[in-house]
Amino acid sequence: MKAILLVGPLAGAQGERLLREVSMRLADVECVDTGDGFEGLWARLRAGFAERRDVLLVDLEPSADGAYLDWLRAEVAALQAHYPQAPVANVTASALGRRGLEAAAVLAAIEDPAQQLECRDVGAVPAQPDWWAPPPHRRHLFLCTGPRCVRRGALPLWKTLRRELIRLDLYENAEGALLTRTGCQFPCNRGPLLTVYPERVWYGLRSDEQVCRVVVEHLRDGVPVAELRVDEP
Repeated sequence: MKAILLVGPLAGAQGERLLREVSMRLADVECVDTGDGFEGLWARLRAGFAERRDVLLVDLEPSADGAYLDWLRAEVAALQAHYPQAPVANVTASALGRRGLEAAAVLAAIEDPAQQLECRDVGAVPAQPDWWAPPPHRRHLFLCTGPRCVRRGALPLWKTLRRELIRLDLYENAEGALLTRTGCQFPCNRGPLLTVYPERVWYGLRSDEQVCRVVVEHLRDGVPVAELRVDEP
């Protein structure tokens, strides 16, 4: 029988409720909490592979994306390689954790093979010569794409910021900026947040016009835009 592992930061009442609701419909379901790391999951998988049992990992990581799923599948495949005739291991690929812990969505993913990816043959991480050293840059920009800043419009502002840097020839060159998206930077209530280094200037940006001002006045002309700062100038 296939083992079904609900995997994610599941400690507490919500995880217990989800396990109870899913177990009412399906047998052999377990929660594996990864809130503090993945060692418990790896140990559980080793035990399942030793017993030659197929495993389905129901991914409930709230920040899961394609890169995370590729990493998780590759780690599971590496464990499988230690067991001759290892059973099948699949991972759900529906970003379930981003929707909250909904039993109906979890059950639908478990019952639908089209929502599952096998862990074998993930492929090696690609490499290129340019990826051995940091790219040339004068400044490093960090735009927050944490959940609260995204709700406040960070993703459209990211596109505007990148477009304006390219337009002014300030994108990833020796006189320009290296642009990086981040998780939560705080203070969320004043975001979307853009931090500029090495000056250590923090901006709260709410419109394309404000982004363009920062690019022209600070990143091109070298003068921080005082009225958009959320730190102490």
